Amino acid sequence: HNLEMKHLPGADPELVLLSHRYEELERIPLSDMNREEINQLVQELGFYRKETADAPVPEEFQFAPAKPLPTLLPPQASTIDGNTPPRRDKEEHPDL
Repeated sequence: HNLEMKHLPGADPELVLLSHRYEELERIPLSDMNREEINQLVQELGFYRKETADAPVPEEFQFAPAKPLPTLLPPQASTIDGNTPPRRDKEEHPDL
């Protein structure tokens, strides 16, 4: 679900991950992977595999991948004691 295959003659195969706004998030080369490895990668990324082409997709997988990509998570600063500082709203400036 939410995975589309496009064949581009002469291009090396790669998985291109897009945001819900169709902005490119990441490119993963697939040339050195076999079918089983690619299937495992897609599953690890959180995509849902339907039993049949016309099977319904559970609501929690409608906007798959269901889990955030680890490479796309913003880095979180930590304090001396190892705790993560509280997040601030965009409009809240730490100096005010």
